[in-house]
Amino acid sequence: MGKRKSLIKIKPKNYKVGDIVKVDFMVMHPMETGMRKDKKTGQLIPAEYITEVKFLFNDQLVTKMVIWESLSTNPLFTINFKVPGEGELKVVFKDNKGEVNEQSKAITPKG
Repeated sequence: MGKRKSLIKIKPKNYKVGDIVKVDFMVMHPMETGMRKDKKTGQLIPAEYITEVKFLFNDQLVTKMVIWESLSTNPLFTINFKVPGEGELKVVFKDNKGEVNEQSKAITPKG
């Protein structure tokens, strides 16, 4: 199970405790439905898609998304998050093949 490239971006970059920030989570993933054919072989490309995305703050669940095959390649997930204080925001995602990956970002409020 390889590590998928992913990125967490928080906007605005400078925020305080109590502020609501936009958290974007981007992941490189083919998101194949299992219904598309390979143009060279004519064979169906096996299904491979993200099934679940969890956002956690200091290992406490913030929100969970259940995903299905119709999402686009390299999907972007966005949540609004009220900053409770300093800590770690972690995104854990898994796909239909059982691959589990995670990405973390330090939450460091200013002021």
